[in-house]
Amino acid sequence: MTADFRPRRSVLYMPSSNERALEKAKTIPCDALILDLEDAVAPDAKPAARDAACAAATSGAYGRREVTIRVNGADTEWHADDLAAACAAGPDGIVVPKVSSADEVLALVDAMAAHGAPDHTALWAMVETPRAMLHAEEIAAASERLTVLVMGTNDLAKELYAEHVPGRAPLLTGLSLALLAARATGTAIVDGVYNDVKDTDGFLAECRQGREMGFDGKTLVHPGQVEGANAAFAPNEQAVEDARGILQAWEDGAGSGVVTYQGRMVESLHVDTARRTLAVHEAISALAG
Repeated sequence: MTADFRPRRSVLYMPSSNERALEKAKTIPCDALILDLEDAVAPDAKPAARDAACAAATSGAYGRREVTIRVNGADTEWHADDLAAACAAGPDGIVVPKVSSADEVLALVDAMAAHGAPDHTALWAMVETPRAMLHAEEIAAASERLTVLVMGTNDLAKELYAEHVPGRAPLLTGLSLALLAARATGTAIVDGVYNDVKDTDGFLAECRQGREMGFDGKTLVHPGQVEGANAAFAPNEQAVEDARGILQAWEDGAGSGVVTYQGRMVESLHVDTARRTLAVHEAISALAG
């Protein structure tokens, strides 16, 4: 766990063509925002949405929230202008859809440099195709500027001819491959969206599944999903208490051979997990403070 760790429990898409949505986003307790120029914006509204997103990203009005801009894909007529404008605005990150190869990452990184993107502006790559799943490690390792993988589960399901079902069995192979790639390369990864904003139980179940798998957080399509994601992807009170207890037992038992906590053997791997739990807890507390 590095010192620059940022919580990304809740990553909320907001349509940049909607002025009220951009204003409301200033008060929503999400960890990160994706100011969207792609799916949520009609073609004739894209130029105005681009201007609005860039103005929002430079405003400094979103507090400690991580602010990113999702540009249109490289195969669209809007991509070049989106990317140039986003680089000039210098958000925390630029989210690019349908990244499917390391070569695409390198081309994007070169373009960001050519457009003068500041050093703090990271690349977030959406992985949402079968090809991306099969090359996820190469994508994640292609550049240090790429810091986050974003699962695009709707497009992945479409390209697999799969159905959206509870438990997401048709998507588990892809989710796992992307997660393995992220962990192998030290890249953050956030889970895909849950489409039915009225199905709270289904959404919370998918949050739990994502957390149990190891995702850092979840992308969201509605502000009403933020609270559930924040809770699901944060260590609960018992986990924090146990982490502190494990570290104390480890310290107290240094050099004494077998160390136990509440009757369970403690090894170095448990200590590493406990330290990560506390680091996540402290980072979330700092964000809230």
